[in-house]
Amino acid sequence: MAAESAGEWQTRAEATNYRRTSRYDEDIAYARRLAAASPLVQLQLLGKSPEGRAIPVLVVSKDKAFTPEAAQATGKAIVLVNAAIHPGEIPGKDAGLAFVRDLVITGKHATLLDGAILIFIPVFGVDGHERFGPYTRINQNGPEESGWRTTAQNLNLNRDFLKADTPEMRVWLDVFGRYLPDLIVDTHDTDGADYQYNLTYGLENGASLDPALVAWQKAAFEGEIFPAVAARGHVVSPYIILRDSKDISKGISQDPSEPRFSTGYGALQNRPTLLVETHMLKDYKSRVTATYDLLVEIFAYLNRHPGKLRTLVARVDEQTIARGRRYDPNYRYPLTFKLTERSRPFQFQGFESTLELSAISGSTWVRYDPTKPKTFTIPLFDEAAVEKAVAPPLAYAVPVSLTEVIDRIKAHGLRYRTLDAALTLAVETYEFSSPAWESAPFEGRIRLKDFKATPIQRQITYPAGSLVVPLDQRAANVAIHLLEPEGPDSLLQWGFLDAIFEQKEYAEDYVMEKMAREMLARDPKLKAEFERKVSQEPAFAASPEARLEFFYRRTPYWDDRYNIYPIGRVSALENLPR
Repeated sequence: MAAESAGEWQTRAEATNYRRTSRYDEDIAYARRLAAASPLVQLQLLGKSPEGRAIPVLVVSKDKAFTPEAAQATGKAIVLVNAAIHPGEIPGKDAGLAFVRDLVITGKHATLLDGAILIFIPVFGVDGHERFGPYTRINQNGPEESGWRTTAQNLNLNRDFLKADTPEMRVWLDVFGRYLPDLIVDTHDTDGADYQYNLTYGLENGASLDPALVAWQKAAFEGEIFPAVAARGHVVSPYIILRDSKDISKGISQDPSEPRFSTGYGALQNRPTLLVETHMLKDYKSRVTATYDLLVEIFAYLNRHPGKLRTLVARVDEQTIARGRRYDPNYRYPLTFKLTERSRPFQFQGFESTLELSAISGSTWVRYDPTKPKTFTIPLFDEAAVEKAVAPPLAYAVPVSLTEVIDRIKAHGLRYRTLDAALTLAVETYEFSSPAWESAPFEGRIRLKDFKATPIQRQITYPAGSLVVPLDQRAANVAIHLLEPEGPDSLLQWGFLDAIFEQKEYAEDYVMEKMAREMLARDPKLKAEFERKVSQEPAFAASPEARLEFFYRRTPYWDDRYNIYPIGRVSALENLPR
């Protein structure tokens, strides 16, 4: 980003010595100029945001392989780079536009297209980008003005990868599903503590990502790419999340990402995903150039190791498909994780600080001294144990009535069969009890925070139009996380199926009193069970409603769909429609 960037091809950031970043219309104009000036660039303007803006996607290929089919046919690694998913955190946009320019206009990095194809989204959160001003990021050191964190609907795109509520995310999922990139890079600025690093990163290293891809990440990023970025003058570290913001000695945590996040979702899709977090307190030039240099070194690595990542990704995809062809009740696919208390020493490059009592807040506050760099040896907690797991079925059966669920299945590009006639299937499903919801909305939804799920066997008739989603497909892990209730971002937990917890028919007391007496008179076992509950369960004995419901549940009038998960797990080949 030196002399070659001078003149008409300077970005707004470069032209203002990194004081300012460009507006959406300027970004579109710059992207159009790139596409017009180089046959190696295609600009796609996709979808519409809630405020009517298209999302720009630049496809950069030495082979002019702009369609998904052509890109895949090259055999080169396909790299998808997101910028401005949080538009106040904007270094990725200015770095990426400069990087594309230096790939195809100045020729500074032209050879980096020998081994890879770039798909670059310079502005993902297009509406938030145009909520533009000087007061959008209180914790950040420049640029002078930038966009807002969320969409026009006040939703956070980096919490939306699995539930896919936003039109912006639908565009991203479409791009991903068509091009099937081999590597995802998601660019941000941090919040949090002060320290020496100007570039921090996150990678999935747990059981949610195949071990072969974890090994590739370690060799590629930790072995070559990050050392090369450091050699360019940057200070690089894993993403810093302090266990106690006021006591550095308690260490940092590296939790596995849930699939609402880019890194968690990429892992479900068998794709290494790099979270880039430049440090918000460093000057804007430092943050942009760190991101730019990182992109250079990623593409340089892919050039040095042609075909390796593509081969690994294809192999893991095939293994996922093969796993779905046979039901194994003993196999456990991990859904949730929990960090253990095991740690390893970490050399943290921070600053000296003092902890002072504040007359303002009445609490203590940390005062960092950036003039006094200091290296601390602190514990790093990054060992994750599987907390909840499930044996995946061969397929899921989804009733046609669950329109929002079916919409998400389609949005993620999952393969499915639509039933052309009603079909009765023997399935495993779940009966729920003790459901409890959060007291406030999160990302526009009231989440189900707790429940008990008991597996049950059922014969369920699925009407014509219902879906059967097989798991012998590349994106099977996405289907599992969408449809298994205990997945941390399952559609059940996001509130897509709340109606199943609502009782819609009731028995009048005077009817149930008479019927209960008749039931007791003809069924001695029922009488004994009722009397035992009355004598042994004080809460039951004290509740007239519970006592009458005891009998109502045992009549044929009871709603057999109440608290029953309507999505079935099909685990026998003979039960699958042909």
